Amino acid sequence: MVKIQPRQKVNNQRIGKHYENIACQYLIEQGLILLAQNYQYHLGELDLVMLDKACYVFVEVRYRKNANFGDAQTTITPSKQAKIKQTAQIWMMSHNINIEDTEFRFDVFAITGKTQQWIINAF
Repeated sequence: MVKIQPRQKVNNQRIGKHYENIACQYLIEQGLILLAQNYQYHLGELDLVMLDKACYVFVEVRYRKNANFGDAQTTITPSKQAKIKQTAQIWMMSHNINIEDTEFRFDVFAITGKTQQWIINAF
């Protein structure tokens, strides 16, 4: 049996992927190296996992068509941040990366309308 996804969900996934690709390309141009994209675990998802020299960077990509209800970066709630942190920890453990001895950070790549902003160490 094939499960049909609602049209809105499919469109949102396609839009999300498009803006993740924009963010990824920009960050690669800034010298970061892509390690993983759309890593999913039951707790949550990591949009981009990148390497900035010796620092692992977990990038949350957010998009808003406009700022009528707030900028894209304001949509990352404390609950969402906690899920990203937990998922990052699982990703690191699954790649045998010692969390205590490794530099890592959480960035946000926010796109609101035609404005994009890379927020380093966002949370």
